[in-house]
Amino acid sequence: MAKYDLIIIGAGPAGLTAGLYSGRSRLNTLLIEKMAVGGRILLSETIENYPGFPEGISTQNLMGRMEAQVRELGVGIISDEVLEIDCAKKVVRISDGVHEGQAIIIASGARPKKLGIPGEEKYTGRGVSYCATCDGPFFKEKKVVIVGGGNAVAEEAIYLSRFASQVSIIHRRKDLRASAILQERLQANKKVDFILNSIVTEIKGSQKTEAVTIKDVESGNLRDLNCDGIFIYIGYEPETIFLKGKIRMDENGLVITDDNMATSEAGIFACGDCRKKSLYQVVNACGDGAVAADSAYKYISNKR
Repeated sequence: MAKYDLIIIGAGPAGLTAGLYSGRSRLNTLLIEKMAVGGRILLSETIENYPGFPEGISTQNLMGRMEAQVRELGVGIISDEVLEIDCAKKVVRISDGVHEGQAIIIASGARPKKLGIPGEEKYTGRGVSYCATCDGPFFKEKKVVIVGGGNAVAEEAIYLSRFASQVSIIHRRKDLRASAILQERLQANKKVDFILNSIVTEIKGSQKTEAVTIKDVESGNLRDLNCDGIFIYIGYEPETIFLKGKIRMDENGLVITDDNMATSEAGIFACGDCRKKSLYQVVNACGDGAVAADSAYKYISNKR
C-alpha cells in the first residue's frame, strides 16, 4: 500500500488546481485520473471566458500548462479509475492497487446526461455524439441537430457550423438559456436554425442515424426531421457512483460541502463539478480546488 499526505481523485481544472496548491504546500500528493489529464473539459475546443485571455484560449493549451505546472512541483499523476474509498481510513482502491492518504480530495467531475430515448444507445458512435469537437469534422456538408439550450449548445453549434451544411438547435423551451453574446452569434449564423418548444423522442436509421422524431411540447404533434447526426447537450451528472453510501450527497449524486469544501466525513473534501453549487465553470472549479487543497493542508497539519 502506497502512502501519501493527500490523494486527489480527478485531474480536471479543479483537481489540477488542488494539486498545484498542495504541491506548493509540499504535501506528498497523488493525482488519479481515469481519462486524460485535463478531464472532460478537453472535449471543448476553446475557453472564451477564462480571465486574462480576451481572445479565448485553447483548452488543450490551458490544461497542458496546468499539468506541467503541477508536475514541476513533484506531484504524482497516474491514470486509473477509483473503484472505492474508505473514508475513515482514507484508503483509495483503484484497479491497479490501493493507496492511503491522510486526506482525500474528490474532484471527479461529471459526465454528459443522456436523453434515454429509443435509438440513442444503438446509434451512439453512428451519428449520436456528446462531443462536437471530437466528431464535428465527420459531418462536413451534412445536416445535424443539437439538443439543449445552454452555453454548451451555443458554443458547439457555432463550432459545428464550420463543417455542417445546416445546424438545427432543438430546445424544450421557447427561449435558449445561453448567454446573450452567444445567442447573438447564433442569430447571425446563417447555417443555424431553431426548433423551440420541442423535444426529440426517437432517433431513427438503418446502419446509422438518418432522422429524429420531434414532438411539439405544446401541441403534442410529432414529425420526423432528416439529419445525419445528433449532438446531445442536456447537462451533466456527477461521477460519484463510487461514493454512494460513503458521504452525504443530494438526490442527483452531487457531493454536499461547506464553504471550505469539507464533506460530511472528516478529512474528505470535494471540489469542481462533482459538488453541489450554483455555477459550473472552469474558473470557479479552479477556485474550488484551491480552497479544497488549503483545507486539506490545514486538516493534515492539525493531525501532526
